[in-house]
Amino acid sequence: MTAEITSPYDLSFIKELPLIGKNDIDKILDTAQHLFADQSKWIPAYKKIEILEKTASIMTERIEDLLVTAISEGGKPWQDSKAEVLRAIKGVKLAAEHISQIKGEQIPMGLTDASLNRIAFTSKEPIGVVAAVSAFNHPLNLAVHQIVTAIAAGCPVIFKPATATPLSGLALAEILKEAGLPAGWLQVILCDNEAAELLVTDPRVNFFSFIGSAKVGWYLKSKLSPGTRCALEHGGAAPVIVEKDADFDEMIPSLVKGGFYHAGQVCVSVQRIYVNQKICDAFIEKFAAATNALITGDPLDKKTDVGPLITPKEVDRVEEWVNKAVKKGAKIITGGKRISDTFFQPTVLFNPSEDSLVSTKEIFGPVVCIYSFTNRDEAIKRANALDVHFQAAVFTKNIDIALDTVKKLNATAVMVNDHTAFRVDWMPFGGRDSSGIGMGGISYAINEMTREKLTVFKSKFL
Repeated sequence: MTAEITSPYDLSFIKELPLIGKNDIDKILDTAQHLFADQSKWIPAYKKIEILEKTASIMTERIEDLLVTAISEGGKPWQDSKAEVLRAIKGVKLAAEHISQIKGEQIPMGLTDASLNRIAFTSKEPIGVVAAVSAFNHPLNLAVHQIVTAIAAGCPVIFKPATATPLSGLALAEILKEAGLPAGWLQVILCDNEAAELLVTDPRVNFFSFIGSAKVGWYLKSKLSPGTRCALEHGGAAPVIVEKDADFDEMIPSLVKGGFYHAGQVCVSVQRIYVNQKICDAFIEKFAAATNALITGDPLDKKTDVGPLITPKEVDRVEEWVNKAVKKGAKIITGGKRISDTFFQPTVLFNPSEDSLVSTKEIFGPVVCIYSFTNRDEAIKRANALDVHFQAAVFTKNIDIALDTVKKLNATAVMVNDHTAFRVDWMPFGGRDSSGIGMGGISYAINEMTREKLTVFKSKFL
């Protein structure tokens, strides 16, 4: 069995790669488990730092190659893919820096008679074998967040990239090998869903890292072996509250970027914008004009703002959702149609019904919905109504309104006067409720992949 990698832009053939079968999973897991079980094979902290620093250096030398690979397989436009590659390099550097912060703490003793003559402290150990399953939309940066964090924590990692975009992860693996990562500490596999389930549910896996659909993530979590910890990063339907005092000059470019970045194929893309009725007409006019100014086309062209969706099937789905929303009363402000088998117009809908798919599900396409409101608390209630809660935003120049809205929005992060897709890799990042469990961000992911050990010394001399 093989996987054929094609360009999302024009569906041209890029490469064919073999898929491993269920029979190969056992050997892969054995390799990782034996490495972890033999502490003499653990990589010392200084050596991990050296490997990651060299990895970042090699990546910097090969920015153009990594950039072209990511664009070719993923379809994200040049300007945004360039930002992803630079973020990935920064992520490797952050991981190397955080290794020195993997530490425990002293636990006070002598607080009771029973705890006299003792000294206690915790230390951090790697959790064990990590199985990481990734998504297609940031093929290099997600690989860094799942592979490099495991290496920094001291864990052997088995990485399964998205079948549509495996080349960036494989390129990272080659660079890590060149930088001195010993054999077996990273195994990159391509396999079907049945083999992937066999991998992640095996009792030899100590930690499961998943970035992808909620349906798959929660299903796999339900099948994990007892004791296997996990971090799941799913999607959302990011809401934005816009009050009447918002600054249009700052807000419109920010929200257009947050809504149509990577054709909306981002788990925290701006999707539902609730606008105070007093400024709603002006907002729609300016937002539509900025959307119409976006350039759609070849992702390798530096002028392109919006590239293709990952597959023609996704174009079909987005088209179907938009058409259903229109039939239920949504007004198309701009866009609304497919451009080709691989492209859909950047689309703005006004007041789709609350039960439309575009209002209740993650669109994961270039579609933004605008709703008017007269009462902010009611708008927040509508924003919170779904079972997915990831990142949200509010635009206002009133600090009391901002703080009140931040407090009331159900989200792991709320941006004030910035779009919902803002992220830097040293901040915590993750969903709550149906949107996920555990926390990403380089240092946070490293900590998730460690566990504490308590040591207690008893001595009459203490």
